Amino acid sequence: MASGYRFLVADDHPLFRGALKGALSGLDDACRILEAGDFEGAKALVDESIDLVLLDLSMPGVSGLSGLIALRGMNPAVPIVVVSAHDDPETIRRALELGASGFISKSSGMDEIRTAVQTILDGGIYTPADIDLGAEADPEIADLIRRLQTLTPQQTRVLSMLAEGLLNKQIAYELNVSEATIKAHVSAVLQKLDVDSRTQAVIRLSKIGADTIATES
Repeated sequence: MASGYRFLVADDHPLFRGALKGALSGLDDACRILEAGDFEGAKALVDESIDLVLLDLSMPGVSGLSGLIALRGMNPAVPIVVVSAHDDPETIRRALELGASGFISKSSGMDEIRTAVQTILDGGIYTPADIDLGAEADPEIADLIRRLQTLTPQQTRVLSMLAEGLLNKQIAYELNVSEATIKAHVSAVLQKLDVDSRTQAVIRLSKIGADTIATES
């Protein structure tokens, strides 16, 4: 395998970050492993030089699958594997449908983590063995996921920034585009999500957040 991979481990638990680092180091002695303990830190570190992001679903600054959506919008070419204790079929399936390259349960052993990461680095998709992902039982969530899948990366990023409470002019500054461009993106987002206002769009996005993952840890 190639060497010198750059990984980002985004998890708010230092002990678990350490365990993931140990697993990744076993794959490649020359790899570089960056760490983030909150979502703002993760966003600041994700760029095209990262070969794989290992993302927890719940950490300061984000909850649920909305973090995956936000990072996919920022850098759609960077593969993301969700690493979570919420390993029910619904969460795994929704993560994959929203663009994750794989899912690793926090109960996985070192060998399974390495197998998962290697599979994704080789261009594959990894899910835990012997699990039936089934079909979406909630028609509202199924419709929302279909609509989110129609957004362009820039539209996805704009939606995530709306959820952060940013104004159009602030989003324009962050993305280095005109305010008119952002207004056009917002209009497109509203149309694709079938809502009439920014507030309704944010409410719809929140339904794919913490509400969609099981309450068990």
